[in-house]
Amino acid sequence: MKRKSALIETALESLASREKRCDLCPRDCRVDRTRSEIGFCGIADRAGVARSLLHYGEEPLISGSSGPPGPGSGTIFFTGCNLRCLFCQNFQISWGRHGEPVSDAQLADLMIGLQDQGALNINLVSPTHVVLPILRALRMAVGRGLTVPVVWNSNGFESVGVIERLAGIVDIYLPDLKYHSPIPAERFSGAKDYFEQASQVLGEMYVQQPDLEVGVNGIASRGLIVRHLVLPGQAEDSIAVLEWLARTLSPSIGLSLMSQYQPCFRAPETIRRVLRVDEYGAVLNRALELGFENLFAQPEAFAPDEHLMPDFGRESPFRWKPD
Repeated sequence: MKRKSALIETALESLASREKRCDLCPRDCRVDRTRSEIGFCGIADRAGVARSLLHYGEEPLISGSSGPPGPGSGTIFFTGCNLRCLFCQNFQISWGRHGEPVSDAQLADLMIGLQDQGALNINLVSPTHVVLPILRALRMAVGRGLTVPVVWNSNGFESVGVIERLAGIVDIYLPDLKYHSPIPAERFSGAKDYFEQASQVLGEMYVQQPDLEVGVNGIASRGLIVRHLVLPGQAEDSIAVLEWLARTLSPSIGLSLMSQYQPCFRAPETIRRVLRVDEYGAVLNRALELGFENLFAQPEAFAPDEHLMPDFGRESPFRWKPD
């Protein structure tokens, strides 16, 4: 833990000044967040937390497979987002900014509290825009005995320079790789440079955590798991994503190929329907052909299913549905 503490200090020294003209993500807003100026993400210098809980809906090697009252993933959902996809299932927090500002000490308390509840890890959801509050809180939490793995659960639209500073601090990277083509990236997320940025970021994550390590309990302790949500009418782009991952990184990385798309929030007409079985099947078949060794598939999640749709207005946002 002494090494991790030292790395956190170094990361903070390197990144802290960037908060004054914020370029911590590719939006490059250049606002002074230390003076409560607000950029694209909608957050100043304090993190907002929408919910902190033991979560059972991630991949089994992150959440476990027993469900409540099992330990689960110690998940912190952060308010705001630097990407804000039109179809976001967490739109209440990414667009609506549901949640409450917390001090760095309060955020550290949440991390320690989750570990005390038996959390398998600390799972930071949408952490990109609040990397500095997270690092400040981790400095406190590690000093107080935080030992479980740290999971960086992000949309992939990040600054490679920031991710470089997280080496040795983040144990498990769990990024999305949403698009290969700039056309859907611009249409659905307003970020035509998404792949240009995310591909560099995933390359750095792979350098840091090339090997997926899973304990005898079936829970990951370190590594890279890339998520890709297959969208209606976008099977060709999904296949291009998989081919890039296999060619440029490795088929040995973790790959979570998701079919749980639900047409919600501001989803445009072109994707305002559920994913068809044949669309997901074509992408899954290509993943198998490419030889991904640690593949997590969702062949069952085609019909609208409310347990996949969180409601952050409730005390328990997720309706747990056992396997």
